[in-house]
Amino acid sequence: MPILLSICVGIGLSAACGFRVFLPLFALGLAGKLGYVPLNDDFLWLASTPALIALGAATACEILAYFIPFVDHLLDTMASPMAIIAGVVATAAVLTNDTNPWLQWSLAIIAGGGVAAATQTSTVLLRGLSTLTTAGLANPLFALGEFVLSALVSILTLVFPFMIAGLVLAVLLVVFLRLRRRTATTI
Repeated sequence: MPILLSICVGIGLSAACGFRVFLPLFALGLAGKLGYVPLNDDFLWLASTPALIALGAATACEILAYFIPFVDHLLDTMASPMAIIAGVVATAAVLTNDTNPWLQWSLAIIAGGGVAAATQTSTVLLRGLSTLTTAGLANPLFALGEFVLSALVSILTLVFPFMIAGLVLAVLLVVFLRLRRRTATTI
C-alpha cells in the first residue's frame, strides 16, 4: 500500500477510534484477515483469530456499556487515553513495511494519536453537556450516534480512504478555526 494511502487509512481509523476504541481495530483486523488491507508485519497479530475474538468481545462490551447512563461517563475517563493509543496502533499498523520506523511512529503518534484525541475530546465534551442538560437521559442517543459514526467511518475509511481522510482533516480545520476565532474575540 503506498504511503499516502496508508496515512489516509490511518487517519480515518484514528478518527473512528475517537468514537469507539475497539470497533475500528476490530474492523482493521477483519480487513487484514480477509486480505483487504495489508498490515505492517509488526501488527499482523491484529488479524489473528485470538485478537479478533478479543477485539470483537471488547467491541460488544464497549458498545453495550455506553448505553448505561453514568457508566458512559466513567468509560469516557478510561477511553480517552485508550482512544489515543488505539489511534496510534491503527495508524502504525497500516503504514507499509518499507516505511522508515522513525517516520512510521512519528506519523502514528502525531497524526493517529492526534486525530483520535481530537475526536475523543469532542465526544467527551458533548457527552458531558448531555449529562448536564438531560441528567444523562439523552446519553444513550449519543452512544448510538457514536457507535454508528465509528462503524461508518471505519468501513468508509477502508473503502474510500482519501475521501474520509480529507473529510476528517476538513472537520478538524473548521473546528480549529472556529476555536481560534472564538478565542481571539474573547481576549
